[in-house]
Amino acid sequence: MKIVVLDGYTLNPGDQSWSGFERLGQVEVYERTAPELAEERAREARIVLTNKTPIRAELLAKLPSLEYIGVLATGYDIVDVRAAGERGIAVTNVPGYGTDSVAQSVFALLLELCRQAGLHDRSVKAGEWASSPDFSYWKTPLTELSGKTMGIVGYGRIGEAVARIAHAFGMKVLAYKRHPGGPPPFEGFEWASLPELLESSDAVSLHCPLTTETEEMINRDSLARMKRSAFLINTARGRLIAEQDLADCLNAGGIAGAGLDVLSAEPPPAGHPLLSAANCIVTPHQAWATREARERLMATAVGNLEAYLAGKTANRIV
Repeated sequence: MKIVVLDGYTLNPGDQSWSGFERLGQVEVYERTAPELAEERAREARIVLTNKTPIRAELLAKLPSLEYIGVLATGYDIVDVRAAGERGIAVTNVPGYGTDSVAQSVFALLLELCRQAGLHDRSVKAGEWASSPDFSYWKTPLTELSGKTMGIVGYGRIGEAVARIAHAFGMKVLAYKRHPGGPPPFEGFEWASLPELLESSDAVSLHCPLTTETEEMINRDSLARMKRSAFLINTARGRLIAEQDLADCLNAGGIAGAGLDVLSAEPPPAGHPLLSAANCIVTPHQAWATREARERLMATAVGNLEAYLAGKTANRIV
C-alpha cells in the first residue's frame, strides 16, 4: 500500500519519525508539494496525507487509486470533502492536538503587548540601562492583566483553555459563541453578545472557525466598538480580520495593539499592511507547532489511518 505525504516538513522537520506510517505501508514523504506537482506525486497512492497542499475535485478525478485523505491539521478546508465523499474517499482530520500550545501562544502574544519584554531586552543590550541615571525605566506603558477583562470570541476547546489561563491571571472573562449554554464555569465568567464583548474587554482573543458569517467579522465597525486601550489577539484564521481596517485602526491609535499568529495570505506578500502597523506583533502561524503538539498530531494521524484500515471510524469527516 502506497502512502504519500505531500507536505511533511512543518509536522516533522526532522525531530520526529514517520515509522508509525511505515508500519502500515510504503511511505513517500515530500517536504513540500506545489499544486501542479500533486497529481504526479499522488497518482498511485491509496493514502494521501496533506497539511496545506490543496486537494480539490479536479485533482481527485485524476487519482483513481486514492481511497483515504488524512489531513495533518484540525481545519480541513484544504480538501474538497464533498467531492471526496461523492467518490467514496474517506477524509480524516486531527482535532484537539494543539489546544494547550495555542492557548499558551495567546498569552505569549498578550504578555508581549503588555510588557514589551523584547523591546526592553534590546534596549538594555544597546546600552540604555548602563547609561540610565535611574535604576529602572520603561520605554512603553506597562499593563497588568489582573482585574482586566478577557473577551473570547468562539468558545470551543481552545477558547476554554484560554479562559482558564485568563482566570488564573485574575482576569474576568466574557465569552461569545452562537449558542451559549450551561452555567458559567467559574466566578468572573459571563456569556456576552459580540457587541457587549467588544465594548467591555481589555483583550479580545479570536477562536472561531472561518465561515461566511465570520469572515472579516473584525472590521472598521467592530474595531470602533473596542476600547482604545484594548489588545486584539488572533491565533485562529487570518480572514476573520479585515486587515487593512485593523492596520488603519492601529496606526490611528484606535486600539492599543494586536498580536497575530495568522494572516489572510501565508506567507504574506511584501507590503502587507499589518507588517508595518503600529504596535502589531506578527508570528509565522506557529502557535500550534510545539514539539509536544506535533507529537500528538503525528500519533493521532497514525491512529486515524489504523482505524480506517481496521474498518473503524476515528476523526472521520466523510
